[in-house]
Amino acid sequence: MDYETILLEKKENVATLTLNRPERLNSVIEQLCEEMLDVLSKLSKDDTVRVLIITGSGRAFSAGLDLDWARSMVEQRKQGKSVYDIGNWLTKFHLALVDMPQPTIAAINGVAVGWGITMPLSCDIRIAAEDARISFPFASSVGIIPEMNSTYMLPRLVGMGKACELIFTGKTITGKEAKEIGLVNDAVPLAELQKVTSGLAGTIAKGAPMVMRLAKKGLYQGLDADRYKQLLWEEATIRATFESEDCAEAVEAFLAKRKPVFRGR
Repeated sequence: MDYETILLEKKENVATLTLNRPERLNSVIEQLCEEMLDVLSKLSKDDTVRVLIITGSGRAFSAGLDLDWARSMVEQRKQGKSVYDIGNWLTKFHLALVDMPQPTIAAINGVAVGWGITMPLSCDIRIAAEDARISFPFASSVGIIPEMNSTYMLPRLVGMGKACELIFTGKTITGKEAKEIGLVNDAVPLAELQKVTSGLAGTIAKGAPMVMRLAKKGLYQGLDADRYKQLLWEEATIRATFESEDCAEAVEAFLAKRKPVFRGR
């Protein structure tokens, strides 16, 4: 499938997915919806990809829903016509993103509004430009409920009080402020964002792929798991990883005082 609203680059086990509608601040339309689902499906099965970076082209990460598209759907609904099921897509896209076996990093390069910030909450790590403009305008001006499972993730990242403040007011905060409240992992000058994100992705990509994928699964299921069941899960997975070729390679590399070369086996 040839993509028109996104760009995909693969380099040294790192895939970079760039939202590519800069003239519309990378806002969401139906074509982008379908292309994003397709590319995530393919990348999740690509063993050569060990880390996924998602970013935006131009001055925005994403301004959320394209309002011209939203207006057309409102008019279609008034005429009794069927419209694109955006709610169902948001659910499918969130699940596709969180179920990615590879670690995911959102590089928030600029404006991140609505879906433009709830989508990064579905990524494992978030790095923002210090002057990125971030807002959850759902209740204050958009008139729809926060989506992409953000009502689950946001309080866990910033606490309930701050989550309520951000959602109820729709206030805009900078990337630097987002770091201070724990919404993003780090905030850096825009000129350094690509370098910092690529460096982090490169470090992760050098890790043992099997362990990385299992660790990601364990961390997320541990959010709501029974403590004893989680312990038993760790017991089973440590047995599997201890018997892997990558574990043997790690031991040999340590004894030989060299860096391990992991192959995901």
